[in-house]
Amino acid sequence: MDGTDAASPCGVGDPYSDPLKPRVVLPGEILEAQELIKAGIVRTPCTPSRLSDRLGYDLYFKKDQMQYTGSFKDRGAMNVLKKLSAAQRKRGVITTSAGNHSQSMAYQGRKLGIEVTVVMPVIAPQVKVQSCKSLKANVILHGDTFDEAKVHAMRIRNEERLLYIDGFDHPDVIAGQGTMGLEIMDDVPDADYIIVQIGGGGLIAGVSIAAKYRNANVTIIGVESERCPGWHTASKNHGPTVCYQTMTGARQSLSDGLNVARVGYNAFATAKVDKLITVPERYLPVAMLHLLEMEKAVVEGAGAMGYAACLSGKLPEITGKKVVCILSGGNIDANVLVEVIKRALVNEGRLSRFTVWLGDRPGEISALLKVLADLQVNVKDIDHERSSVRSHVYMAIVCCTIETRDSCHLSAVRGVLSGVYGEHLNWDLSKGLTQKATSS
Repeated sequence: MDGTDAASPCGVGDPYSDPLKPRVVLPGEILEAQELIKAGIVRTPCTPSRLSDRLGYDLYFKKDQMQYTGSFKDRGAMNVLKKLSAAQRKRGVITTSAGNHSQSMAYQGRKLGIEVTVVMPVIAPQVKVQSCKSLKANVILHGDTFDEAKVHAMRIRNEERLLYIDGFDHPDVIAGQGTMGLEIMDDVPDADYIIVQIGGGGLIAGVSIAAKYRNANVTIIGVESERCPGWHTASKNHGPTVCYQTMTGARQSLSDGLNVARVGYNAFATAKVDKLITVPERYLPVAMLHLLEMEKAVVEGAGAMGYAACLSGKLPEITGKKVVCILSGGNIDANVLVEVIKRALVNEGRLSRFTVWLGDRPGEISALLKVLADLQVNVKDIDHERSSVRSHVYMAIVCCTIETRDSCHLSAVRGVLSGVYGEHLNWDLSKGLTQKATSS
């Protein structure tokens, strides 16, 4: 890395990410990065999954959420920082990130004695913000999106003459991420497919080059959220272009780590993607729950995107094949994880709620509970409400939260309860029986 960087007073862009001269990262750079960073990162496992039988193919998970900071970003951060000149180390660096890259830069910078400033959007998960602060980074919250935060970071870069390091498009960052591809091919040399999630593109660029260097026949599948299709936008426009859908819709995406409006110029020029798909948001909670239950792996939304693709039904060609799926990060707020688990249980038919209009007489609730017990349903919560039924003194509304085995079991329960309680039963709580009773 040379010294002619963003410290230029009139510099607005990033000289290491030039749209007019994108730089293709070569396999030799990834091999060099592997040697440079091997003592400072975790050599994470790539192991066969118990989910293979359920899915119908040999599934392996590359568990890079096991890195010290909880994501694959440790690789690129260490590589780019170790390649800085003495003058650059002394001056310090600045970067932009929704969280994982910031944490890795803070951690590796602290180890190497390099001051790191990170600009994060205000919507960044608090668990990531607090982690950066605990790692002694200078944390600045600015803007509602990654791109707004980056503009602010560039302004600070020019004012304070810092070196800006792009978290997904700096060539040395891409080379560092590519070391994961080398490890995957060491562990599963005959892999047929590698499924890689895409945000800014640094991961798929590095992994695809490294993997195909070792095995030219491996197929690389890129996966994006439907709410953040930056790579699709770039492909349609023959180069990185701002994806306005991402700018407006990604704020509500569980895959916050992938919310980048424009993918990297170097990443797009480097990556070798054989197939590209988008995945609906609804598959993410279920994917995260499966990983928690079956792999004992806490994985954030962005980290689970590859496995969500496996559940989406959009990859029929991988049936019977050997497939590697990357778990790229595990930094998720505990409160968000609780809500994710609840929603996933609902999606799988394992948790549901209903209201029923009962007579306010002895034995009515007991009879309901007996029906549920006979159906082998576990009652998680039950609430008895009288005052809302204004015109029926001898009626009450009972709300039950129940646990069932799966969607088939739930369907059977619904059928029996409908037969017993008819129109007095309601599974759609957005149109609660309270409203019906009040208007009676």
